[in-house]
Amino acid sequence: MAMAVQRLHKGAQVTIGPWTERGFFYDFDMPQPLTERDLPKIRKEMQRILKKNLPFVREEVGADEARRRIQAAGEPYKLEILESILERDPEAPITIYHIGDPGSAEHWWDLCAGPHVATTGDIAPDALDLESVAGAYWRGDEKRPMLQRIYGTAWQTKEQLEAYRRFNEEAALRDHRRLGAELDLFSISEGCGGGLVFWHPKGAMVRHLIEDFWKDIHLQHGYQLLYTPHIAKVDLWKTSGHIDFYRDSMFNQMDVDAEEYQLKPMNCPFHISVYKQGYYSYRDLPIRWAELGTVYRYERSGTMHGLFRVRGFTQDDAHIFCLPSQIEGEILSVLDLTEQLLSQFGFEDFEVNLSTRPDKFVGSEEIWEQAEQALKGALQRKGWAFQEDAGGGAFYGPKIDIKICDALGRKWQCSTVQLDFNLPERFDMFYISDANVKERPIMIHRAILGSLERFMGILIENFAGAFPLWLAPVQCRLVPVSSTVADYVDRVAADLRAAGLRVEVVSGLSVGKAIRGAETDKVPVMCVIGQREAAEGTVSVRTYADGDLGTMHAQELVSRLVAANTTKSSF
Repeated sequence: MAMAVQRLHKGAQVTIGPWTERGFFYDFDMPQPLTERDLPKIRKEMQRILKKNLPFVREEVGADEARRRIQAAGEPYKLEILESILERDPEAPITIYHIGDPGSAEHWWDLCAGPHVATTGDIAPDALDLESVAGAYWRGDEKRPMLQRIYGTAWQTKEQLEAYRRFNEEAALRDHRRLGAELDLFSISEGCGGGLVFWHPKGAMVRHLIEDFWKDIHLQHGYQLLYTPHIAKVDLWKTSGHIDFYRDSMFNQMDVDAEEYQLKPMNCPFHISVYKQGYYSYRDLPIRWAELGTVYRYERSGTMHGLFRVRGFTQDDAHIFCLPSQIEGEILSVLDLTEQLLSQFGFEDFEVNLSTRPDKFVGSEEIWEQAEQALKGALQRKGWAFQEDAGGGAFYGPKIDIKICDALGRKWQCSTVQLDFNLPERFDMFYISDANVKERPIMIHRAILGSLERFMGILIENFAGAFPLWLAPVQCRLVPVSSTVADYVDRVAADLRAAGLRVEVVSGLSVGKAIRGAETDKVPVMCVIGQREAAEGTVSVRTYADGDLGTMHAQELVSRLVAANTTKSSF
């Protein structure tokens, strides 16, 4: 693609071009702007290059020779990449890949680690596509030049490409940003601030239901709830290390009574502050504290995306303070809770990853070994298969990451269980051991949903906006055929509300429009009520999932809705 772009657009400079999970992209610095209309011409030139069946040739060169060639080609971005490679490892092998034979009219080269297929002919010309053009700052830094990014995808066969296109069409129909507006669930107003979510009544109801369920299940599992502030003095964030290591992701500080305060990017130091208000012995541990805590992180404007990446979001946070001997049992309990919680939303297919000690770490090798064995033991007792990422843990402790799989087969990182040997040391946390001496507790960070905003986005796309009955903002919509049955409809609505159900009455529309409206709004159950139904004490029932179910007694409707709502099952 880069070869094609430089052939068609003189003066285009190449930067980076990595593969992604479903394709690839390449960033260019170009004198003229690209639009979507340029993509067919670039794709056609790519196909011409592929049909030439040109060889890919790997060449390893010295740093000086690579530098000379890049400078001669007038590629300053590639020169910066080269220098960064050599800065990390002065002995790193420098490889150049050629398309076609050097000196030929069809020759092009790039600084690249590879590997590649043998020839361009190995790539099917009709199995690739260019999808979009976007802007991207060089190195992701808004102070650096704005580049033009072309996204593409390539497959082994045309049939695979077509399947991918159908997948994208379905994903577009499920896009939570579009459905969020259509179903009046939430909004993000640039006029009020990018990345800040406003929950509308229907979206707020769904969030309320998730929060209540989350709290109830945590109380059942022996957690206690906390509520902590949104800001704290900067000194707290200095002690935690966030000022040193996380500053770029934090908002600017504010002055309060001549002291500096900071919006919280994380809840952990606040929970530690609560811990330090007490005095604990080994008999008091484990302590399990949970909070739906709203945090604020600075995200660059170009990186935000609907509910998936925002500047203010609510983490389903919890921290466990325990003895080293309690780690495995606590981790197993967290895994049980994770399965119970996520499965209730229909997610039962998990991908599990265990990240272990990196080269640089805090804490003793002994405690790391004990912790890693405890995590493995918990996963084995749970019976979950997992992949081990050796050396992939954070410097302060090993962790377990859990991905869920949605209706389209996409995997989403949600749940994390992270051990921490760093913060207890930084905050001088302790408990009194059975030997009557001070010892450091083990701190376990864990989030199951990740954040309510992002999880809500995942739910919207997973269900295509058609929430299961227990989560639906409106569970049942009543449609009177005429005003003559208004009293009966009101009695049915009152019975449903008295049973704790969420019901709407819609009037003033034709039955056809009312039915179409309920389908558009994805209401789980709709009842049409006319003179006969009012006389017989019945309702005519339709569901979003199954269509017309026929007539049933009004009390049967109430009973079935209550049962489905209570058991969180279908109607």
